[in-house]
Formats: sequence, structure tokens, C-alpha cells
Amino acid sequence: MRRQVRASVLLAAALAAYGNAPAAQEQDPVLRRRPGAESVPDLPPIDPTAVAPPTRAQPRETLPIPDRWRLVDAVGVQTRWWDPYNQNTLKADRPIFGDWFVNVGLVSDTVYELRGVPTPVAPQGAAPGSVDAFGRVPQNSFVQNLITSFALIKGDTAFMPPTLEFRVTPVFSYNRVSVREDRVVRIDPLAGHIRTDGHVGLQEAFVDYHLHNVSDRYDFDSVRLGIQPVNADFRGFLFQDQQLGVRLFGTRANNIWQYNLAWFRRLEKDTNSGLNDLGKRLRDDDVFFANAYRQDFLVHGYTAQAIVAYNRNREGNDTLFYNKNGFLERPASIGYERPTDYDVVYVGFNGDGHFGRFNLTNTVYGAIGNVSANPFTSRTRAEPAKVRAWFAALEPSVDIDWVRLRGQALFASGDRDPYDAKATGFDAIFENPQFAGAETSYWIRQPVPLIGGGGVAISGRNGILNSLRSSKEQGQSNFINPGTLLLGFGADADVLPELRLSANVNHIWFARRGVVEALRNQPLVSRSIGWDTSISAVYRPTFIQNIAFRASGAALFGGAGFSNLFDTTGGKVFYSILFNLILTY
Repeated sequence: MRRQVRASVLLAAALAAYGNAPAAQEQDPVLRRRPGAESVPDLPPIDPTAVAPPTRAQPRETLPIPDRWRLVDAVGVQTRWWDPYNQNTLKADRPIFGDWFVNVGLVSDTVYELRGVPTPVAPQGAAPGSVDAFGRVPQNSFVQNLITSFALIKGDTAFMPPTLEFRVTPVFSYNRVSVREDRVVRIDPLAGHIRTDGHVGLQEAFVDYHLHNVSDRYDFDSVRLGIQPVNADFRGFLFQDQQLGVRLFGTRANNIWQYNLAWFRRLEKDTNSGLNDLGKRLRDDDVFFANAYRQDFLVHGYTAQAIVAYNRNREGNDTLFYNKNGFLERPASIGYERPTDYDVVYVGFNGDGHFGRFNLTNTVYGAIGNVSANPFTSRTRAEPAKVRAWFAALEPSVDIDWVRLRGQALFASGDRDPYDAKATGFDAIFENPQFAGAETSYWIRQPVPLIGGGGVAISGRNGILNSLRSSKEQGQSNFINPGTLLLGFGADADVLPELRLSANVNHIWFARRGVVEALRNQPLVSRSIGWDTSISAVYRPTFIQNIAFRASGAALFGGAGFSNLFDTTGGKVFYSILFNLILTY
């Protein structure tokens, strides 16, 4: 009996499949819901007046537009020349003609600073309140820089490097400095205690030509000729500047490898602004370097760099060079003031990246070469010295939520005996270190003069090395120096999305005492310079970099060696208070 019922069901299914499906579905609603069974809907009759659908043979109908960058016009997007974050022809969002773009930039950088710096008393006489060789320390300065940038770029900038770029960046600078002692701002003691000055410097003027692409991922080779920014390493320890030169650069292996080959002939700098001075002849000072970067070296997130640099200086036969304030720059007013030439080769390894939540920046350099004359011994004839110096810096850090904790250590070798034929003090080509608080640090920002030991600074402005140079802008490198040792720690805290606080505490020493003792003709009881403490805040009210306000305060608590060199018994406090407003378009 069961077999007969099953056969009847199968027969009904077969009839539904071979043309009797509608009748079967009407009789048995279960069959209409059976998986896999589909009903054919009743289609409306064809309208004979309707337009026939297009056939494959018909041409495609399109609506022409000027270019792909103006697609957004169709949906009502409007350009605003004053808005750098939306469609803006002045910010290279769309071409001005063909595939040529223009990019215009404008930056206002305003700095007001109050500082206390060890200040010498002029030999012509002391101002009221000055004692012995040390005068009153308060100073203040105001600097206004207007940075303008104009670039003309050819190419499809969205998918590949530009084919051709022309860029010009003039900077208009005004500065005013007020001090309490004579002969600080100018060599003439009758010039007063206030100096105002202005300068127009050309910081960029180059052409960048895209030679060719070497892969379908746009690895490339390019050449750049003219005044251009250069940074030989990650943190600006060796050579960070804007100088005249030619640079061949490019990438390989999907940007994993990057390289630079460069030659720079150094421009003279303006004394008070530090900007390029095209009104002076080129210096006889050449820098050649080659470096290579490898991303994801050993682990993902860590970039390694190897570099070889050669600094050739031939300013030993030049006449004496005085800056615009009347002070001797070359040769440095130290020892016998003997002009020098030097050839120095730097070999270095740098790294920057992270290992999980731990970050690491590391640098090591060796310097090998020779100096034509020793300022301590070359009185009547040149007595060359061999350069054998080295440098190392390390910054490990860890991120804990919105706080980064940092450690920082730096060592630059010093010269033990200035009277031998060895120059073992490390000096850079043109340093601008982004390290240990950078320009918010007292010791890095302030040029502290070696009072009574020569017309040189222990460390230069925006420099960390105790190199005893007249200045890093117009002076020569000096490899007979006491060296530098720094140990410290710091922290960065993003307390708000628009507010970052940073603090640093560093202890600084001379690496060697011999050079300083010889210049001051006195023994040092200690190599300790002291504790450099600083705190800073950066506030960005719009969460972006177009408006940034920075305030910082720093103080130097002198150690025993610093007390030997400077009169700190009269309650003098060495400090730096800085206010900086940056507006960017």
C-alpha cells in the first residue's frame, strides 16, 4: 500500500516537470514551495510604443568633461582659494592648464624669547651692576619669519611621482635682540644694547626632474638641482640644512629601498637670521654623501640607514672673515687664531622604528681625516692633526596609551690633550638635533660663550655638541674640543587631541677636560655642566597644523664644572622662556 502512494507522488512530480506544472501546483500547494522549483511569473504585454533597449552594436553614449579632476563639479563641490583642506587650485588639487599644477604655501613663524645667558663684561668697561668678567644675564629677543613657497609641478600627482617640479621659497625675516651689556650684540661698545635687523633669504630654489620609473609600482630615479633641504640622518645630528647642490635619489623594491647621492657647496649664512645669504660668495666648503635606507629591516616597522659623507674645507687660505656684527668668524678666535683646512670622512649607521609598542632611534658615527693646523700649537707653521673621533646617540621609548616615556643618551668623543697631533673631539658639519627636547632644551637652544677662553661658544645655537665653534652658521668645524656626554629621560603626553605636553630632564658633562682647562688656564674640579630641565606645551585649536601655539620653559642648574667656568654665586639663574605661534596656509 505504501509503495502505491509513493508511486502516485512521483507521477505527479513528473507531470509537473513536463508541462503540467501549473495544474499540479494549483492542486498541491506543497509542490509550489518545494526547493528548486521555480514558478514563471506572468509578464505584462509588450508596449509597442516603448523605446527598444540598446543593442551591443550601438556606440556608447558619454558626456565629455574638461578633465578627471573636475568630476566633483558635477555634484556641486565649490573651490575656495583660502581653504587648504578642500578643493583648491592653489594647493595642487586640480591643474591650472594641461597637467601642470601649482602649489602655494605661506607660513608665519613668530618667536618671543626671554633668556638668561652667561654674559661677558666688555673690556672697555663694565655697565653698572656688573662684576669682574661676568655681567648681567637677562636678554630678550623677537623674531618674525614669513615663509613663502611657490611650486610649479607637471605630472599625474595622484598615481606617480611628478615628472617635473620647480620650487622657490623666499623667507622674509625681522629680528630684535635686547641685552644688558656692551659688545654683546655688536663689536662696537657704542652701538648700544639693542640690535634690530632684517634679511631676505632664499631657502629653496630648485628644479626636480623625474628621470624614469623602474617598476610598475612607480619605483623611480630623480635628480634635483639647486638650493634644497638636506638631512643626512633621522635626527639631524650630522648635516641638516638648506644648501646649494645636486642630488640623485630614488627607490627600489616597492619603496623598501631608498637612496641618495649628493654634492653640496655651502652657501654663506646671514649672521642674525641664520638664513642663506646670496649676497656673499660661496664658501670653499664641499659636502659629498651617499646613503641608503632599508625599510622593515630585520623586523616590520624598523628602518635602517647606512651613510658615508666627506667634508672638504679649503678656507684656510682665506682672509679673515668677520660677521655683520663685527665679530671674527673664520678662523675662530681661539688659541693662535690660525686658519685651517680639513678633510673628514664620516661613516655612520642609523635606525628608527618600533618593535611592537617599543620604539628605538639609534645613531653611531665615526670621523676620520686630518686638519691642516692645530690652533694650540701652530703659531709659526702649520702643524697638522689627525682626526679620530666618534659619536653615538640612543633614544628608546615605549607608548602607554596616550603617554610616551623616553630615555635619551648621547656621547661625542672629546680631545684629551690639545697639544698633541691628534684631534679626537667629534664635530658635525651642520647639526640641528631633534633630540632630548630639541630647541626647548636650554643647552641645545642657547649658545653659551666660553668667557675668558676665546671668542667661541661652548655649544652653538640649536646645537648639542660642545664643539667650541664661533658659530655653526659661519664658522668651521672644530675637532679639538672637550666632547659631550648626556644622559636623561623625558615624556610626551597627548592630554587632549589638540594639546601635547612634553618634559625632559638631562644631565650634561664634558667628555674631556683638557681643552677647556688649557683655554681657561685653570683646572676643572668636575666635568659636570649640570642639569638641563625643560617643559613645553603645543596647542593646536583646530586639531591640525595650520594653527599651532607652543610655549616652553627651561632652566640650567649648573654643576661643579659649570660653576668653575661661570660666576654662579650671585644668585644668577640661567633660563629660557619661549613663546612660538605658527600659522600655516
